Amino acid sequence: MSTVTSNAGQDQSTLFRGSDTEIALKDEKSVRGTPNKLMPAFILGEELAELADHDERIVVATADLANSSRTRDFHARHPDRFIDFGIAERNMITAAAGMASCGMIPYVATFASFCAILCAEPIRTDCAYPRMPVRIIGHHSGISMGFYGTSHHSLEDLGMMRSIAELTIVCAADANQLRAILRASVDHPGAMYIRLGRGRDAEVYSEVPIDFRFGEAKMLRDGTDLTIIATGSQIHASLAAADTLAAEGKSVRVLDMHTIKPLDVSAVRKAAADTGAILTVEEHNVIGGLGSAVAEVIAGGPAVRFQRHGVVDEFSLIGPPAALYAHYRLDAAGVTAVAREFLAGTGTV
Repeated sequence: MSTVTSNAGQDQSTLFRGSDTEIALKDEKSVRGTPNKLMPAFILGEELAELADHDERIVVATADLANSSRTRDFHARHPDRFIDFGIAERNMITAAAGMASCGMIPYVATFASFCAILCAEPIRTDCAYPRMPVRIIGHHSGISMGFYGTSHHSLEDLGMMRSIAELTIVCAADANQLRAILRASVDHPGAMYIRLGRGRDAEVYSEVPIDFRFGEAKMLRDGTDLTIIATGSQIHASLAAADTLAAEGKSVRVLDMHTIKPLDVSAVRKAAADTGAILTVEEHNVIGGLGSAVAEVIAGGPAVRFQRHGVVDEFSLIGPPAALYAHYRLDAAGVTAVAREFLAGTGTV
């Protein structure tokens, strides 16, 4: 099944960039991809290969991003169950639906902007509608592509995917949680969108959580003054904010809302009742994503103070990811400041 070639030392990623030889302006490490030890959350190919060792239904595909997604680690161990479609994302999604209809469990990976946004229609019509067990993996989500710009940013993907019926949506906070998500996804019914960061996510879970369940939020810290409901890349920053605020005498609960759909409604309602104040934090437009999902739950319910934090309905600036996180207050210092302002009654969104 593999389509990766080895002519003149090239792999499929090099071929689709139009070069007959290795790229001379980059060293071997750059050409082959950043080592796993420098990208702790990018264990995608490794974990899928482990699962495939015990399940012959699992196949993996990418769209010219085997290095960026580390799915090349899967190819190294299961070359006959790996396909690089080249720059043909829509074809990849539809083909994956076809494979799923034949009893396979396809995991297809590309940049979040290229799958969730570019391929929304085939995800809806070919995967979710017929309930095909296709796992669409959107890596480098949010603003993590930095200076690659708006075409590569994905601040709308959660909102677009949430509007598709019968599609499970889950965000990984770190490598260990990603392992848990992948393990739980194998026999999960229907199509699924798995959102990843850029692979440099700080550790949140010291080991693979054995109690992971789709649709069940995880309380990582209890508190009485405020609940921060965060997802994906913002879990670590939210925990750091809770630690800082604790030193200031504020008790902050932190919920990891890893599953955006189906949302853990009971956890949201309990947080509202227990703390009376909810702040959502996400690397996404404040419209359509986690904040909107939580707002839909608390609307019409008991009075609760509520604020959304993310990118406020604009196309993000272009620059290095770290600078963008600081600018949009999506780093630890920024989330701390936003939570402090919210508690003081000076929040704006």
